[in-house]
Amino acid sequence: MAAISTIKNLGPATQTMLNDVGIMTAEDLRALGAHAAYQKLLENGTRPHFIGYYVLHMALQGRPWNDCKGDEKKALRVKFDSLKNDSFDADRSELETFLDQIGVVSR
Repeated sequence: MAAISTIKNLGPATQTMLNDVGIMTAEDLRALGAHAAYQKLLENGTRPHFIGYYVLHMALQGRPWNDCKGDEKKALRVKFDSLKNDSFDADRSELETFLDQIGVVSR
């Protein structure tokens, strides 16, 4: 099993964030896909950032991170905005997010 950081454009910081939400290997990430992986990050309190979202997509396609342009980038932006609205609660504190993760409070 390969480390996530073996995927071009994904470094140790991304690997740590993904490991923290249970995505442990490059194979796990590829099987889950960029969208679902980013959703797990948001659901676990990671603040949304569009560049991080499309970098995951580009990396899993073996493309440079800055290769996302034009209509492709616009389409990913629509998906990102929808995901952000469905999976991230900016008003929720870190404590509330943690309590939700362990099943004490619900969304």
